[in-house]
Amino acid sequence: MHFLEREILLNQPVENIWKFMATPANLNELTPPELNFQIVSELPEKMYNGLIIEYRISIPLFGNWRWLTEIKHIREGVYFVDEQRIGPYRLWYHEHHIEAVGQKQTRMTDRVSYKLPFGLMGQMVHQFWVKNMLETIFAYRAQRLTELFG
Repeated sequence: MHFLEREILLNQPVENIWKFMATPANLNELTPPELNFQIVSELPEKMYNGLIIEYRISIPLFGNWRWLTEIKHIREGVYFVDEQRIGPYRLWYHEHHIEAVGQKQTRMTDRVSYKLPFGLMGQMVHQFWVKNMLETIFAYRAQRLTELFG
């Protein structure tokens, strides 16, 4: 099992950050263009517990993938999880924590627990490629959030 945790401070009230994160279509804004990320399913304006979202994603060297996630454990304005149902990982459990820091600043923390398929081979691919790919994706995410919210 592997873990990734990233934290960012944004100069916006928690309500603004939550509204953005609770809108499933905004995930496009936070995904690097080179992944050719496409949302396939119809989306509601706001996420809800049990929402299933289907994406298509292109992973360099590994081709195109169908990715199906479920939104769950929503605590309005504070926390939610997206959990992979079908996709490139054996396990993907992404916690999104949103916390007010004063009246006009928000701390957003991403915690991802994930596991690759293919046993030892998957471990090697993680060490030499997937770990860096995820670092790049989450760095892009932080950059975009900073651009959008300061």
